[in-house]
Amino acid sequence: MVTKVFYWVSTALLTLIMLFSVYNYFFNHEAIAGFYESMGYPTYLIYPLAIAKILGLVAVWGNFSKSLKEWAYAGFFYNAVLAFFAHYMVNDGQHMGAVIAFFAVLGSYFLGKKVRP
Repeated sequence: MVTKVFYWVSTALLTLIMLFSVYNYFFNHEAIAGFYESMGYPTYLIYPLAIAKILGLVAVWGNFSKSLKEWAYAGFFYNAVLAFFAHYMVNDGQHMGAVIAFFAVLGSYFLGKKVRP
């Protein structure tokens, strides 16, 4: 029972973080483009990354295919790790969101394997 609660909490937290990110990518594009430029990333990555996050959430919540869900979690994992290092290296103080996303990804993934065998 406790495992199931932690699974749903971590999955909901992961979803909220990704949806917040997607919202900012689409509706706060100028600020996000500024962040990307300050970190040395090309701004043309913003919209494809937003769409990839939406598709990843659909894969996690939709339960269509086990391998598709694995790929979605892998994408979220790499996104969180790379976001952490990008924020940490430019020292903008925004790396804690990536740390929270990292633990939400791990919690959702591993607890999901126990909840949904």
